[in-house]
Amino acid sequence: MPASLANARVLLTGAAGFIGSHVAEALVAAGAQVTCLIRYNSASSLGNLALLPPETQAKLTIQAGTVEDSDFVFRAVEGQDIVLHLAALIAIPYSYTAPRSYIRTNVEGTLNVLEAARRFGIGRVVHTSTSEVYGTACYEPIDEAHPLQGQSPYSASKIGADKIAESYWRSFATPVVTLRPFNTYGPRQSARAFIPTIVIQALERDVVKLGALDPMRDMTFVADTVDGFLRAAVADGIEGETINLGTGETHSIGDFATRILGLMGSGARVETEAARARPANSEVMKLVSDNRLAHARLGWMPRTTLDDGLRRTIDFIDRHRHLYRADRYTV
Repeated sequence: MPASLANARVLLTGAAGFIGSHVAEALVAAGAQVTCLIRYNSASSLGNLALLPPETQAKLTIQAGTVEDSDFVFRAVEGQDIVLHLAALIAIPYSYTAPRSYIRTNVEGTLNVLEAARRFGIGRVVHTSTSEVYGTACYEPIDEAHPLQGQSPYSASKIGADKIAESYWRSFATPVVTLRPFNTYGPRQSARAFIPTIVIQALERDVVKLGALDPMRDMTFVADTVDGFLRAAVADGIEGETINLGTGETHSIGDFATRILGLMGSGARVETEAARARPANSEVMKLVSDNRLAHARLGWMPRTTLDDGLRRTIDFIDRHRHLYRADRYTV
């Protein structure tokens, strides 16, 4: 495995997504040779990669397909030094509607990546988990030993993917490390997530409609999450480990709404709407990370203040309103 990312051959799955596009941009800046896997679509859309500067896009090799296709994955993985596996279905509400698709993409897709990495002797695989696997906190802050609770089909699929990754380390010594980001926010995030939902509604309406206001979230700015991925790609001696990425602070969705409206100077009022809420037994009420392992093993700490990250997010959404439609999204 390369000691640094300069000239390293890096395969990035899920590259067209919110976090993935930022990782792709950072890998190019670090001098890596980046191959981006994106989900095939008939419109030939590059997703969020289309928002990267043209000079950055020109340095990417882009392959369209699906991680559910093992032949496609094997061809892409062969010859790489590092695999950063971010491809996943992530929308929790849709997981209630189509749970089988989450198993196919999140569990079977991860299996395909790991089996290809094992077969071709890849130096490092970084597998992406989520704080949703913890469910509502049994204790706090939540460290990596916290019990896993499948409170939605999405979280259950990610638990399955995490355990497949663990098994490949224990069974085959596949050099995989699992990163477990707590909620990430920032430019390019879709209005599927609650912070963009608040912002776009406040820009275009007098009323901001949300689901439950009580759930509490530990929100990390995307640049800090990306820094964790790049560190995990090259850090020594972390194979087989699971590492949280989070700020260690938590605020309720209602508090985030008040804070965002204040930063925007908006007079919009907040209303709850039952149709936007998760099923009661599925809602994760509180997430707050213990990030000490990330600091010890990766030298990682979040550096972006909440207000600065929110301002940058608000500015992006305001400048790209065409990407958002306030009447289509729910939290």
